[in-house]
Amino acid sequence: MNMAFLSVKHKSLLSLLLLYLTCLSQSANSSSTGPSINTTATSSGSSNVTSLKGVPGCGKGLHPVYRYLCDRRAAWGIVLETLASSGFLFSMGLLLGLLLWSLWICVSSKTQRSSIGGTVACMSMFLFATAGIFGLTFAFIIRLTSQTCPTRIFLFSVLFSLAFSCLLARCLALLGFAAARGWGEPAVALGLFAVQVIISTQWLILVLVRDKRPCEYSQEEFVMLQIYVLCLLAISFILSMHFLCRSCSTYSYNYTGPTNQQGRQQAAMVFLTLLLSAGIWVVWITMFTRGNPKLDRRPKWDDPVLSIVLVANGWALLMGHGLSQVSFLCRGEAKAQELPLSFAGWTSPSADIPGLRSPKEGRENGSFESDGENRRGRRTDASLRSPYESGFSMTDIDPDKDYTIPRPEANYREPSDEYSQED
Repeated sequence: MNMAFLSVKHKSLLSLLLLYLTCLSQSANSSSTGPSINTTATSSGSSNVTSLKGVPGCGKGLHPVYRYLCDRRAAWGIVLETLASSGFLFSMGLLLGLLLWSLWICVSSKTQRSSIGGTVACMSMFLFATAGIFGLTFAFIIRLTSQTCPTRIFLFSVLFSLAFSCLLARCLALLGFAAARGWGEPAVALGLFAVQVIISTQWLILVLVRDKRPCEYSQEEFVMLQIYVLCLLAISFILSMHFLCRSCSTYSYNYTGPTNQQGRQQAAMVFLTLLLSAGIWVVWITMFTRGNPKLDRRPKWDDPVLSIVLVANGWALLMGHGLSQVSFLCRGEAKAQELPLSFAGWTSPSADIPGLRSPKEGRENGSFESDGENRRGRRTDASLRSPYESGFSMTDIDPDKDYTIPRPEANYREPSDEYSQED
């Protein structure tokens, strides 16, 4: 199953890389030979028009800000919105299925309510953030306006911080931190997520309310707003790598084999997800701040770069952690605590002794079995003996024999009597 995830992820990333190289060239060519646009007014440095003419795939009455949603010359918008729509529907389907499954578990089994409640809540937040990342792609396919600018700045960092906070809380829970066990896992994720909400809200209040400036941002300023998100990503990556190395290099003598195997699988998937996310973030930040100016493609390639980042990282999060964690939960293997001991199929230490049956299947001691024909205590099969009972049986006692243990006679004379006789 893990190999299937790897193949799907590599195929999706390769396809997105090819899409980035081909579709951006198409958008550059289409912009050089673009259609005629009826200009009516200008606002915040960009031209606002009322209708499009000569754009293949778009209607005549469509507003120009929605051009890349339907322009077949610049195919990157159509391809990305298709991938984003499918990812959004997949995420919401997993979220709905997870909630229905957890509701069924709570109704059918009262003992598992507390054990899966925190994990289900954290996974619900993660899937909600992943669905939001796919939905935010449309705000970058649509041209930058006074309405889409606050949405881009606020939701980009907030949604990624929520996703990486859930991954960080999962890493802490796997490492055994007491604060991240049970319902502490979603509490830790919400606490980390609230920090980025405060940062993004403060920026919007200072720019739009206090300074009363139009919503504008430079490429460097947009990256600076993601510093806290990068910290969450880096810490999560380090913790997942630490847990994976520790689980692979150490051996526990406790009876926690299934738990250790399940935790190792979770750590591997979390580590792979964070590794892909880190690679995507390094590439887009480099391209956004250094690559586009050197290629003289700023600001034409800014929106396509961020749109590709949202789709690629959204699918990496969904396939790497979302789908795998839901499958762990549905199989009943997502518990962080140790599983109870099970003696089914247990083999006794003396299983190799001839005449003994192995493995033990919970059979009671034959000395205390009741038989209708024989009296209590007489065994019918002499070969069935417990490895822990002695070879002496009460049925072998002969009442005519004396089984008393001889003891030495006690000397009741005083020591002074012996001295008096010697004298």
